[in-house]
Amino acid sequence: MGAEFGRPAGGQGRISQWLRNRRPQSADAAASARETELLAAAGAGLPLAPAAHPAGYRCSCDRVGCPTPARHPVSFAWQTQSTTDRAQIERWARHQPQANFITATGMVHDVLDVPVEAGRSALERLLEAGVEVGPVAELSAPDDQGRMLFFTLTRGTPADEDEWWPCELDCHPETMDEHPGLRWHCRGSYVLVPPAQLPGEQRVAWVRGPEHPLPEPLTLLETLTDACARFAGDSEPVAAWPLRG
Repeated sequence: MGAEFGRPAGGQGRISQWLRNRRPQSADAAASARETELLAAAGAGLPLAPAAHPAGYRCSCDRVGCPTPARHPVSFAWQTQSTTDRAQIERWARHQPQANFITATGMVHDVLDVPVEAGRSALERLLEAGVEVGPVAELSAPDDQGRMLFFTLTRGTPADEDEWWPCELDCHPETMDEHPGLRWHCRGSYVLVPPAQLPGEQRVAWVRGPEHPLPEPLTLLETLTDACARFAGDSEPVAAWPLRG
């Protein structure tokens, strides 16, 4: 009798042990894939820094009613903290396993950020025309309220500030709502870099990975502007070319 009860108990124990061993392996695989993606972005020259992450439907930060949950850097010093150093990114990824990451724009790269429908249309047109597009990420959101992020070379940071290109599309974190159409993230701005999780099971993922070379922004701008104008219902293209100071 005791032996009969002993066998199921032993079998149950082995199953429980197998399940305990399996869960960490699955978590380890996810963590490894996340780290690999982050290191690929850094290897392509995108400077990274840790960002907040979802805590249920809220943000992991302490701010009550955070306006950009899981989309902002952890540190106020994110511009100087951002790095492509492999060892530092590995430490961040392992010590902050839930953290999203941002990439600071205007150092090596800019980002042209458009509504998802316009972005998909523009991407199809650009690829059909044989234009070198470069990396593209998509921020998913319900009701087609997502965004597509086109990574490009930066306009640069010359020693003579008077020679820098000011542009009416320049977007900074505090001016995001002022640019519902096309946004140009350059110096002083940032975007989430894949893989990133947002509240409500939204995410940021690569459509075209960081292994693609960064193109000049002006090779994409006209097509992106036209696509935004069409999806906004405008009859005329939006004036979007950079304005020299």
